[in-house]
Amino acid sequence: MNKKTLYFGHLATLLAGSLFPLGFSPFNIWPVLIVATAAGFAYTRTETVKTTTVRGFLFGLGLFGTGTSWIYVSIHNFGAASVPLAALLTALFVIMMAALMVMPLFYLYAKLRHRFNIQAPWQQALIFAGLWTLFEWVRSWLLTGFPWLLEGYSLLDTPVQSWAPVVGVFGLTLLMASTAALITATLVTDRAHRNPSLIALSITLVFWVASVPLGKLQWTHPVGEISFSAVQGNIPQLLKWDPGYVEKTLNTFYGLSEDEWDQELIIWPENAMPLYYSQARSVLSQLNRKAAEHNSALILGLPIDERSEDTKSLFDEKYYNGIIAMGLGEGRYYKQKLVPFGEYVPLDSLLRGLISFFDLPMSAFSPGPGGQEKLRVPNTVITTYICYEVVYPDFAARQAKDSGLLITISNDTWFGKSIGPEQHFQMARMRSLETGRYMIRATNDGITALINDKGQMVESIERFKPGVLRGTAEVMTGNTPFMLLGSWPVLFLSLIMIIVAVLSARRSVSDSQK
Repeated sequence: MNKKTLYFGHLATLLAGSLFPLGFSPFNIWPVLIVATAAGFAYTRTETVKTTTVRGFLFGLGLFGTGTSWIYVSIHNFGAASVPLAALLTALFVIMMAALMVMPLFYLYAKLRHRFNIQAPWQQALIFAGLWTLFEWVRSWLLTGFPWLLEGYSLLDTPVQSWAPVVGVFGLTLLMASTAALITATLVTDRAHRNPSLIALSITLVFWVASVPLGKLQWTHPVGEISFSAVQGNIPQLLKWDPGYVEKTLNTFYGLSEDEWDQELIIWPENAMPLYYSQARSVLSQLNRKAAEHNSALILGLPIDERSEDTKSLFDEKYYNGIIAMGLGEGRYYKQKLVPFGEYVPLDSLLRGLISFFDLPMSAFSPGPGGQEKLRVPNTVITTYICYEVVYPDFAARQAKDSGLLITISNDTWFGKSIGPEQHFQMARMRSLETGRYMIRATNDGITALINDKGQMVESIERFKPGVLRGTAEVMTGNTPFMLLGSWPVLFLSLIMIIVAVLSARRSVSDSQK
């Protein structure tokens, strides 16, 4: 291979990764992902391990460089970092994600292809699609997980989304990756040997067609409804934790809620109360009485400080990003999935205080324990997610069991006016679809919305303005197949695809040697 061809392939994979985010909100051009995935496969299908690995890294640079550009906004605008420092930290994040989450996929693909002498394009396609899906799953938990830009999200708002309650977002990813790779395999195979690729592609296309009748099935069913008001305070992030601004923040939420107490449920967003629980007892007591007097339940987010006895010291104080329910509501919830650097600092003893970004307000939270009791309001049980938690597919599905309604509270002010809030909202919609439940999303500055059990936005209010979303959410019962089985069937199928391709290749080699 000459250098011109080599560098063209490098550039093509970088470009393919860069185009990938166009398949997600706010662009929603999902066919781009078929083309981008096909390009990633085509330009690594017959290359050496080294070249394939380099191109995998370049694909990852393009993917995260464009798809998570909002990280720069968070670090620079709200993390008190200069332009050069914010650019450097963003670049380091993108490089780390490309090196840890994407490059190993292409490396392992190339190693398997060379180790087992896999020459048939359809076999290569099965391995590529299976590994692609498995590595997306790995990305959802490795180093606490970053399940952002999963390919399956692009199929939201298409007929194929009907598979989501059955196989989850990773199942949609497997369908997309398989389709892209098998189309490529069919095109590059000569006519005399095209049948295996055509058969595999035909099987894949059956799933696309089957999505239409599948969409008529109703996995969960309404058993009631609840009126609600979701309050959007639009508090400036730079003033949110300013002690001199606390009173104005509280007055904003009081004022917006004043005409909402006739609703069965009122929701304030993540950390709407800019005080620790121990500091806010008198305010919370007043709100509790107000809600109870009007036969309403109030759910709000605030930082919760909690002291517990410790064997090493007399008291050990922990801080949680929490939710509490008051009035006719009861219970509290501590966030389990924390945002690195935003809510806790990895290697705290080394990084804390090094630069301002590593010393943000509320960046010393502890993760909440598993198995927490759900919040309760009259006539239903509520599953709550705080911000980032809603991006974890299997976690969200497990949490949703035995509840009738989902609520997520968030503060997407950190994203500014970037594409981040749109991507985040798309993931929240997928969680409603996967679990067959309505979701009320209350945020500080948007997107505050009601999502139905099909993942469709029912109504929302304007972003970047104070306001109240009033509506009625249906209370659902029943479980979707994805809630019961999670992603395990998809992961198993991905492994089977890889094994079938390897065994088929070994048999072909054995037959040729006879």
